[in-house]
Amino acid sequence: MIITTGDHAVQEAVRRASALSKEAGVKYVPRNRTSLPKLSAQHGGTDILVILEGGARLYRPDGEAMLFHPSMAFVRAKRLIKKGESDPMLEAARVQPGDSIIDCTAGLGSDAAVFALGAGPEGRVLALEDSLSLWSLMREGFAYYVSGVKEFDEALRRITVKRAEHLELLRGLPDKSADVVYFDPMFRDPIQESSAISPLRSYANNNQLDPEAIAEACRVARKTVVLKEKKGSGEFERLGFTTQSRSHTKIVYGVISLDQ
Repeated sequence: MIITTGDHAVQEAVRRASALSKEAGVKYVPRNRTSLPKLSAQHGGTDILVILEGGARLYRPDGEAMLFHPSMAFVRAKRLIKKGESDPMLEAARVQPGDSIIDCTAGLGSDAAVFALGAGPEGRVLALEDSLSLWSLMREGFAYYVSGVKEFDEALRRITVKRAEHLELLRGLPDKSADVVYFDPMFRDPIQESSAISPLRSYANNNQLDPEAIAEACRVARKTVVLKEKKGSGEFERLGFTTQSRSHTKIVYGVISLDQ
């Protein structure tokens, strides 16, 4: 992967691109009005992260470009903020203000954003993603995306984004050091295609969840370990989760309760 800017980059975009390239350990390439296909070809057909004023866009020469956008997370957020409605994920995890949450399979961070709202300003959300391309896109999106809803934007800024393989990271954490540990491998086997989810498939880690990861999550979590999967998935039984019934949806949350 290389990092560049839009065609008409302002100095702030150049600064961000240069800083992220150093953090990610990849090359920053000035755009110089070069098309993305040509720029990618000049650098071996690589992915390109394009730094934009309100976030970033990920370009892959043989696939769909992907712009950071909170997608359904924003819809869920507005239900929480504007209407005071509940969210099934927050209910399954029993999230309370001030909680510490680890999203082990963040993707583009939609669930992490909702967790940040549920945990509130005093809470902590750590979003893990081992794909360099997705980590970079999510990092810039959380830092610079502007939705126009102050509470949502503030929630995005509170999330800590870390590039890490979740099992390795969980192994290094102390016992009972987070309230909730969360897994959502669903975009690796999506229920349906969508403009937000479909491009993720080419970047995703398709490995099945390791039972050791669940065991480590149970050691680390004080309250719950939560798995989001398709209704009827055998993963719940394989990994030891009790499902939370939702009769009108294809999505189900499995929960391991550790404080009851």
